Parts: sequence; structure tokens; C-alpha cells
Amino acid sequence: MKLIVVSAGLSSPSSTRLLADRLSAATLEHVDAEPEVIELRELATEIGQHFVTGFPPARLAAALDAVAAADGLIAVTPVFAASYSGLFKSFFDIIDNDALTGKPVLLGATGGTARHSLVTEHALRPLFTYLRAVVLPTAVYAASEDWGELGLAQRIARAGAELARAMTPAAPDVDTAVAIAPRSLTGAITSMDPADGFEMVPFEQRLAALRAE
Repeated sequence: MKLIVVSAGLSSPSSTRLLADRLSAATLEHVDAEPEVIELRELATEIGQHFVTGFPPARLAAALDAVAAADGLIAVTPVFAASYSGLFKSFFDIIDNDALTGKPVLLGATGGTARHSLVTEHALRPLFTYLRAVVLPTAVYAASEDWGELGLAQRIARAGAELARAMTPAAPDVDTAVAIAPRSLTGAITSMDPADGFEMVPFEQRLAALRAE
């Protein structure tokens, strides 16, 4: 499986990349996947060229293909003017309309103050919902004062576990099979082997057999 991490941090090192790396590590604790980080600041010129020419240069095309082929996506942006950065939005503006359909996405954002903590809900979540991605319930915002705090670590751990589960849907177990098997108001299923079919035994007969035991 492939885990793609998109970081829109502008400095190096950046708190945005730090959050992206920690979200990736939390996810990889629960799923065996190959991570790949896309640093948007390294593609800024190519993104601008794409808007002008309509054709992505080679490095940008490879990044777009990687996102489209991912089994899971982590997208993290710094906050600018109470929203995602222009570079972040520009990258997802040029991605194919169907590239994120049904893809699990974990959202993250960083900012200098906790006042922007709802940016993941009023800006990021609507964007990825529009792109028809499966946006995970837990999004992680990290303000400057959050680093080193237990609360941030807990949110990161919870979000990573959610993405891992979304990337690896569990196979139906026996209880699920029983829940979806056809039932009768007057009988009970005594065989769960599809090769045998479902043997229907009248309730009275089954009750009498139990009493005889």
C-alpha cells in the first residue's frame, strides 16, 4: 500500500512538515504502507507553470500521479488569512477531478494561535468533501503552544489510527456473516457453510432436541 503525505510548509524545517511526519508515523504504527512525502514548496514553480500552460512539468506530473494512486492521503497546510495557503489550494486545484474519489484523507493544519483551530472544519473539510474524498472524523490542528502537549499527541495518535483503519477495511468475520445471513421467523440456521446451503430446523423441533439433551 502507498501512503502519500502532502506538506505545504514554506520553510525548512517547518512545523507543517513536522506535523505531517508525526501524522505519518502514527498511521504507520497500524498499517504496513510505503510513505512518500510531497513538499509543495519544491513544486511551486511547476504549479505556476501548469496554470499558465495547462500542462504539468515532469516533477509535478509525478506528484499528481502519486496522489491519485495513493491508498491513503495526509494533507497538511499552514494557516494563511484564516484559511489554507494559496500553494496548498493551487495544488489541489490542478489535481484530476476524480483523483480523490473515495480516498481516505487525514487533514492537518498549523498556525501561530489556537484561534484558527477550526480552519480544518470551515476550510479544509469542505474542500476535500467537494473533491469526493473520504475525510476522516479527526483532523489535527497544531498551534505554536500545542507542541509538546499531551493533547496534541493524543489527537495525532487517534487520527493516525483512523487513517490506518480506513486504508485496510476489515474482512467480514463470523459475527458479520451471521448478521447478514437469511433468517426465518419459524426456524434457525444450523449450517454456516455456503457449500451446504442453510438447513432450516423448525423451532419446536430444535427446542425438543435441546430438552432431550
